[in-house]
Amino acid sequence: VQLQAFGGGLVQTGESLRLSCTVSGSGRSINPYYVEWYRQAPGKQREWVAGISPGRDTNYADSVKGRFTISRDSRRNMVYLQMNSLKPEDTADYYCRGARGPVEYWGQGTLVTVSS
Repeated sequence: VQLQAFGGGLVQTGESLRLSCTVSGSGRSINPYYVEWYRQAPGKQREWVAGISPGRDTNYADSVKGRFTISRDSRRNMVYLQMNSLKPEDTADYYCRGARGPVEYWGQGTLVTVSS
């Protein structure tokens, strides 16, 4: 099982972007997993951003609370990270992580660049 994250790009300060995370492989479902988004800026440690449970309970880092929204679409087998009011300090590689019990899976990063 492998997760896939996509949707990154170059935007200007104040603009929005939506990242998506899904699971690769036919017949695989992301729905049973607790899914989180992390990010890592150049020269910095990986930072937790947000998480959503299978039951849609959500949590956010203080740095993104009120600007980012994590959600999941069971029918489309997707988890999203809607990012609004983007700032240059949001620039980073964004990763999704899925966990179910002791097992975890990571997706490759998708780069978000916010220009000032």
